[in-house]
Amino acid sequence: MHCFNLASRLRGVAFMPARHTVLAAPLLAAALLNLTACGGGGAAGSSSSESSTSTSTSTSTSTGTSTSADASISTASNVTIAGTPVAALAATALPTQRDAMRLADQASFGASEALIAEIQSQGAASWVAAQQALSASRYSAGGGADVHQNISATAYCDLPAHAGPNCWRDNLSTLPLLWDFYRNALSQPDQLRQRVAYALQQWLVVGGAEVDGSYGFRGYYNALLDNAFGNYRQVLKNVALSPVMGEYLNNVNNHKAAPNENFARELLQLFAIGPCELNTDGSLKTGRCSAAYSNDTVRAYAYALTGWTYPGGGAASGGCWPAGANCRFYAGNMVPLPSFHDTAQRSLLSGVTLAAGHTADVALERVLDSLLAHPNAAPFVGRQLIQQLVMSNPQPAYVARVAAAFNSGLFTAGARSFGTGARGDLAATVAAVLLDPDARSATVARSAGKLREPVLLFTGVLRALNGHTDGDALAWWWGGNLRQHVFRPPSVFNFYSPDQPVPGTALVGPAFGILDSNTALQRLNYLVYLLDVRGSQPDPAVPHATGTQVNLAAFLADAADAAKLVDRISLIATGGVLPSAARDAVVKGVSVWTAANDPADWRARRIRTAAFLVFGSPNYQVQR
Repeated sequence: MHCFNLASRLRGVAFMPARHTVLAAPLLAAALLNLTACGGGGAAGSSSSESSTSTSTSTSTSTGTSTSADASISTASNVTIAGTPVAALAATALPTQRDAMRLADQASFGASEALIAEIQSQGAASWVAAQQALSASRYSAGGGADVHQNISATAYCDLPAHAGPNCWRDNLSTLPLLWDFYRNALSQPDQLRQRVAYALQQWLVVGGAEVDGSYGFRGYYNALLDNAFGNYRQVLKNVALSPVMGEYLNNVNNHKAAPNENFARELLQLFAIGPCELNTDGSLKTGRCSAAYSNDTVRAYAYALTGWTYPGGGAASGGCWPAGANCRFYAGNMVPLPSFHDTAQRSLLSGVTLAAGHTADVALERVLDSLLAHPNAAPFVGRQLIQQLVMSNPQPAYVARVAAAFNSGLFTAGARSFGTGARGDLAATVAAVLLDPDARSATVARSAGKLREPVLLFTGVLRALNGHTDGDALAWWWGGNLRQHVFRPPSVFNFYSPDQPVPGTALVGPAFGILDSNTALQRLNYLVYLLDVRGSQPDPAVPHATGTQVNLAAFLADAADAAKLVDRISLIATGGVLPSAARDAVVKGVSVWTAANDPADWRARRIRTAAFLVFGSPNYQVQR
């Protein structure tokens, strides 16, 4: 009971009804214990562990035609990678509600009744193909490039034309992007593109805490949206040429006389191939970490990547520095600065050599050649996408199948073909991640799944309960409370490591890196905020404010039948009814509210109670 007194005190106000607290405490205390121990979730009978999914595909999207029964991937003969059949899924012409919900969970920002029905009617492969063809979301909020064209000795936000309490927020911070991020995540139809772009930004990290300029971040993150289903080579090229990344990792104006190695090192370690030699299935090549490169290799890449400066267009009161370089400016890609570029012969990975006398442009192309040709690239990218979209602990065979799609640039599911045939094609790779037997099988392994990270908790509950948000409450408030403030990771290593160990197990669980007793309770506080506090009203200081609220009206028709109501919410949240013991406890808690004890509001109280207990349970908190 103490847990729920704590959970109910939001901003110093206790608002959880006593009956709700007493009945919820035993179930949710158990939920927290199960969650921190990597507890299970999903449909009735699921075993506990970490869990499941989200994905996306590429701009060079799917081709081919679908059959009327676009098998969710039904036989071994119609699931191939580069022409090689892989193990079959259980055959059904169209996805079950459970599988449709799981695909929605993996490939969107949260399942809703409408999205589950859409996937069931189209079939998994057809739905993925249709999603790849959509491109509706953009980052557009925030100020422009004039923040870096100020030639006055007075700081931009101190100029009379811009002075005010929101100048830094609107022009220099990432908060306007966060508003767009959450609004798009809840309402835009291109859910898969958004999820893949979000997955990419989890390891291609730039930080809003260290770089200022809203317009520059807009360019960086719009490029991830544009190339979510393109080629990973182009993604890396955009990253390498981004002036935001150049400033974040010290590669802008990097001089040949003493090159900074920061970007070169992270390019190899975090963005492209990883630190250890890998087999195609992602396992360590020698059974332990054998270095994929040396310090000399890092230095060679640092030399190769010298000689880039900001794009033209910036201005500063004291002129540009260093001499010969452009002023800070983020509109567009960095441009070559020949006098800063090292032209000596350099040996790179994958047998690639830079001949003496090369230019910065040529060097960048050869760097990209060496990275895409490296045997680590496919399992490195494939495993990252699987972890972000489906599960934290993929089996080696799953990684190998996805790596094969990355290398061949092709993936086929039934009559659907994904990709262009070029190595690094993300349309093929993402389709392989989402449509693989390990992602779609009705039998979920104990080692499968993933802890739902805070961002996906925020959006998932709102989408399931027909909510809306302008994103503002999910920034400093809830993003801060749960330690995942979008666009403000604490370092280039993001909010957590992909190899974060789950205490007491042999599993890894990235999101467990920001889970502790405090944030576990904050997850419940977020539900209390939405359901009992009724969210947030619009803040007039936020452009186009809507506040953050759920809309429970659609559930009123089922509120008179507690079991039916609980099952309906559980089907959206987990794709099935809860395990019997948990279901009985939730139904009992929901049934407390009757016309006798709350004549005016008992139906709404039942809905709020059911939603709190279902979304607060490990069956939802851990994606299966």
